[in-house]
Amino acid sequence: MVSSTAPHPTVPDEISDCYTVLSGRANGGLLILCDHAGNAFPPGYGTLGLPAEQLERHIAYDIGAAAVTRALSASLGVPAVLTHYSRLLIDPNRGMDDPTLIMRLSDGAIVPGNRHLDAAERDKRIHSYYTPYHRAIDRLIDQAVAVSAVPALLSLHSFTESWKGVPRPWHAAVLWDRDPRLARPLIDALEAEGDLVVGDNEPYHGRLEGDCMWQHGTGRGLAHAIIEIRQDLIRDDAGQAAWAARLARIMARLMADPRLMAECGTIESTAAASHMVA
Repeated sequence: MVSSTAPHPTVPDEISDCYTVLSGRANGGLLILCDHAGNAFPPGYGTLGLPAEQLERHIAYDIGAAAVTRALSASLGVPAVLTHYSRLLIDPNRGMDDPTLIMRLSDGAIVPGNRHLDAAERDKRIHSYYTPYHRAIDRLIDQAVAVSAVPALLSLHSFTESWKGVPRPWHAAVLWDRDPRLARPLIDALEAEGDLVVGDNEPYHGRLEGDCMWQHGTGRGLAHAIIEIRQDLIRDDAGQAAWAARLARIMARLMADPRLMAECGTIESTAAASHMVA
């Protein structure tokens, strides 16, 4: 255990080519991730041949997620890691063998710069823009473990308010796979707000082998959850601030529960996580 009177070990701010680390307490018990924070491209890639308006769509990044992540990290005083580049360059929330790692067609938009991707370019993107982000996450987890504060992982995303013309009723959703330790209390806390329709693995599910939570949560036995917020609710500054405040209030309450935080420690294996679900 970390003494409450000891100085808080701090993760410093860091800006790399393809990710940003926001400072926070290494022993804060939580690490926040934002896999689809930006819609930029590295020098030399232009816009992958897409018109500018396509880069403002969800196919390029998770609208509003970065601002909520930054405000939530600051409010809770815990570190966060955010990507810089568009998911169209390479998607850090996919496994390296996933066919959607680099999209040639995304929600009706052909991505010219990806249409004739060869193995050398694929490997370059993995080496330059995918692996460094995941190494940064592992490093921050290791720093937390080193001060006896195994972190839970919370990944922030956003989803479109409608799909193929059908409105989505959920204000927010929690995605998870086999480990309910953080996901179930988070769903319960969101539902207890009284003014939200909350998706439990809707409109997406969290059972995606190789994704970011699978690599760093399931793979390391850490409690984890993905929260998705409907994009129309966080398109502007007011919505982003409101949702950051809501999540800060909820997460602060969950993190203050000693029983929950004890359960959020490392489990022995991914098989152990599967046995925790009734």
